[in-house]
Parts: sequence; C-alpha cells; structure tokens
Amino acid sequence: MYASFKSLIARSVSPSHARRLTLSLCLCSLVASLWVYLLDAPLPLLIVLLNLATLMVVGLQQWRSRTAIKFEPQELAARLLQVQENERHRLSRELHDDIGQLLTAAKLQSEWLQRRLPQDLQNHCSVLCNTLNETLAKVRDVCAILNPRQLTSLGLEASLRAHLLKTLENTQVCWSLECQQRLTGIPEEMAVAAFRVTQEAVTNMLRHAKARNLLVRLQRLPEGLSLIICDDGQGFLPAPDPGREGQRGMAGMCERTHQLGGTFSVSSEPGKGTRINALFPWAPRALERASAPKVLE
Repeated sequence: MYASFKSLIARSVSPSHARRLTLSLCLCSLVASLWVYLLDAPLPLLIVLLNLATLMVVGLQQWRSRTAIKFEPQELAARLLQVQENERHRLSRELHDDIGQLLTAAKLQSEWLQRRLPQDLQNHCSVLCNTLNETLAKVRDVCAILNPRQLTSLGLEASLRAHLLKTLENTQVCWSLECQQRLTGIPEEMAVAAFRVTQEAVTNMLRHAKARNLLVRLQRLPEGLSLIICDDGQGFLPAPDPGREGQRGMAGMCERTHQLGGTFSVSSEPGKGTRINALFPWAPRALERASAPKVLE
C-alpha cells in the first residue's frame, strides 16, 4: 500500500509543482517554528505534522532524482538504438511500399509507351526505362540495408555474405568471410548487432580507408560470439571517445556492442590498416548450448 501511494504521488506531482510545494512548506514550517519560539509556547501538533510533510516532500524529490540519475544513461543508450532500428524498419517499409510501387508503375508505363512510340523516340524511351530500372534496384538495395530481413530466414552468415557480395561487387576490394562453425541459435538482437557493426565497418572502409583486402571472421567462443574485421587500408588514430570526436559510426558500433554487455576495441595506425574486435556475450540460457559449438564437416 505504501509503495502504491508513493508511486501515485510521484506520478501526480510534477517537478515544478514539487519544487514550489517544498518551498512553501519550508517557509510555513520556518514561520510557525519562529512563532512558537517567540511566544515560548508548547509545540502544537499542527507544526509537527507540517514538519513531517516537508520532510516527506523533500525525501520524495531526492528519491525521484536518484532514480533518474541511476537509470538514465543505460536506458538512454538502449532506447536510442531501439528507436534507430524502428526508424530503419519504418523507412524501409515506406521505400518498399510507396516509392517502390510508384517506380514500378512508372516502369510499366514507360514500357507501354516504348512499344507505341515512333522509331525516332525509341532511344529516349529506352534510356528512361533503364534509368527507372536502376532507380528501382537502388531503392531495393537501400531497403535491404535498412532492414535486413534475410537475417531471420537465412541467418547471420548468409546475410553477411550477401551484403558483402552486393556492397563490394563493383569495387577492387578482395574480401573474405571466415566462419568455421555453425551460427545456428544466435539470438536475434546479437545477430542484428553483429550485422550492423560489420555493415558500418565496411562502409567506413569504402569511404576512408582505400583498402585492397578485407577479412571478416565470425567465431563461436565459450564466452560469446567473436567478430573480427580487418583491412589493409590507410588506417587512422582511434579517438578515446568517438562520439565527441565526430566519429559517429565508430561510436554507434561501440554502443551496439556495449548494449549487449560485450566488449569493443579498435586497433589502427596511419598506414597500417584497421582491426576491429567485438565480443557479444551469450545470454545465460544460451551459454550451455554455445559451449559445445558444432564444426562444419
């Protein structure tokens, strides 16, 4: 009963109202205490109750501020990543359902026109059809990046292989995905985190590293799922706090790993490539199953 009364007060009293109430009670208590002291009279019960009410309001404010400070950083990081994933899924649905359907309709209309236009306009219509086909393919690629639906059906290894094939097909990067053990039974949140970390690392490599070789290695360990990403690019000096230094991609990878209770480290020097190590620990219910990995024959 006390807990429900406490929660009811916490919900009903806003911070600004609580501050004004506390100030009013303190002033009233001070005036009443001075009045009793000056009159040299016995302490009335009303003043005792007033002091108790002031003490309760001050204690309630202290409890609310301590709870907010205790849970704010962890909840903020978890909710931020969850909001990001939800926003990615929403954008993917809108691109696929709305923009994709409009482009498909425009493509069908252009093909219908191409069959009926005179010969001197055929080339222009053909260019239009090719442009629409390329745009539709790009939209599908963006949808796949925003919402990797194949993670559920194909699994982590096949999804990463498909992503690397699609992302690096028109580059000169020689890449390798090493996975000597089956990755069945990987929790969904762990698979999404490993996929996103690899996705961001490959994007950073293509933008900044100018690497020629890329290695992605996944391994089941007794303590968790190990992810290693190496390239022979230009390298850089990792910042102690990537978020403050403007390295948002690196900060996002670190947050995703730490959200699951894992460890994340980056080893890099200018001219010596980059190595990323991430370890995602098993949940307690999956620890026994993960300690006996199945090796591919």
